[in-house]
Amino acid sequence: MLTTLKATRGMVVAPHHLAAQAGLAVLRDGGNAVEAMVAAAATVAVVYPHMNALGGDNFWLIALPGGAPTGIDACGAAAAKADIGFYRKQGHAAIPSRGPLAALTVAGAVSGWRQAFAVAKDWGGGLPLARLFEDAEYYARAGFPVTASQHNNTRDKMAELKDVPGFAAAYLTDGKPPTVGAPFRNPALARTLKRLADNGLDDFYRGGVARDVAADLARVGSPLADDDLARHRALVVEPLSVALRAGTVYNMPPPTQGLASLILLGVFERLGVGEPEGFEFVHGLVEATKCAFRVRDRHVTDPAYMTVKPADFLIPKTLDGMAAGVDRRRAAPWPEAKPGGDTVWLGAVDGAGRAVSFIQSIYWEFGSGVVLPETGITWQNRGISFNLTDGAHNCLMPERRPFHTIQPALARLADGRTMVYGTMGGEGQPQTQAMVFTRHALFGRGLQAAVTAPRWLLGRTWGADKTNLRIEGRFAPHVIDALRAAGHDVEVVGPFEEFMGHAGALVHHPADGGAGSMIEGAADPRSDGAAAGF
Repeated sequence: MLTTLKATRGMVVAPHHLAAQAGLAVLRDGGNAVEAMVAAAATVAVVYPHMNALGGDNFWLIALPGGAPTGIDACGAAAAKADIGFYRKQGHAAIPSRGPLAALTVAGAVSGWRQAFAVAKDWGGGLPLARLFEDAEYYARAGFPVTASQHNNTRDKMAELKDVPGFAAAYLTDGKPPTVGAPFRNPALARTLKRLADNGLDDFYRGGVARDVAADLARVGSPLADDDLARHRALVVEPLSVALRAGTVYNMPPPTQGLASLILLGVFERLGVGEPEGFEFVHGLVEATKCAFRVRDRHVTDPAYMTVKPADFLIPKTLDGMAAGVDRRRAAPWPEAKPGGDTVWLGAVDGAGRAVSFIQSIYWEFGSGVVLPETGITWQNRGISFNLTDGAHNCLMPERRPFHTIQPALARLADGRTMVYGTMGGEGQPQTQAMVFTRHALFGRGLQAAVTAPRWLLGRTWGADKTNLRIEGRFAPHVIDALRAAGHDVEVVGPFEEFMGHAGALVHHPADGGAGSMIEGAADPRSDGAAAGF
């Protein structure tokens, strides 16, 4: 954990300190924020392999000083042969959560790096891919120390993953989880990173790497094929936004739950809560979350299949109506919630004020569990969020894109500052984003204090099936008692629970009165991360 406020040429925050340092090294070499983020994203895909990989998806918000951000949607679609009949013929009423049949969507992550790398060039960036991948390739080849997070997740999920093709060879040592601090290597992944640096990122989808990936996927029984990879492109999209008193907050449109994050903030502002940490603060954000999730669960899916306009839920009249339905003293009934996920969020701001909010995921810890031997790539299981019921919301269809819990946030604050922030954690992502933003931007808490402060989670996150309101025990007892009295199904958990997410944030303070610009950063004590700047 590191927090800093200083005149600086740039700063990167990541949930693993080696990824933050990789991005920082690029900034030191004269790279811009996007180049730093590509380096950090590649590195974190190596050193935090249980959380993300080249076989996952990612989303970006990228902004020049003073302008609205641009979104990059690098979400892969379902295979052309992956339809409801494909699974029913094999006797499945639901898509298996692990194994080759869970590896049914194209991995979009590398296409996101490719699109962002093009933006970096437009910004005047001149560093080659080989430089941006230098740290990632080195750690994959030479090794890095296993974190407690990797060890614990390997141990906890080993029973369901040990027989999945490629998992044991990649992630177990003599049939056991690697010990904390032991060197962990993935030489096949190191070779893949070098191939991509030498041949270009398009090679992942339409070149030699694509052929090796498709062959390995076919060999283990995944429905994905080379044509699915070749068809994929990252999309440049316009972010959604909501206007608040503190400024304008941006997030990604569907198929992400970015809409829910913005609704949550819009409803909460209308509740008129006066201070953080008390009953009204927690209750208000929890009830605003319910408003947001009702919209999300009813409407958000692949935008090609949506019949409503997401922006219509963010107009003042609609948000006023949702807020009017919130009982300030009683908890509304809450149905079972479904999404979960395994993710990393990273942010970068350079000395010119160019900002990046980035998130990358393989859905569950270790994704499908399938590790492709030729390339060393772990493949996501994002497609298991599809439903196998004909006509159901988010039902599986060939080439349809899955619902995504992951979404990065960026705010242009009314006082001229820019804030990039985010977290991993499935259903917890909109909630943790709201806690960090409101504590800092609305109530003036220090950035590190806002990230470190105790959290709660309504619904599911990665590694858990509970849908109650779990709350860290650092809240005052009278707040917890008041929540229970209001009808919340409260479960008190430990003081710094990893399932509460790995949050991070950066705030760029523009130059003022002849002084240089300042960047403030904060990383989560629940992670292995750092905010690194110079």
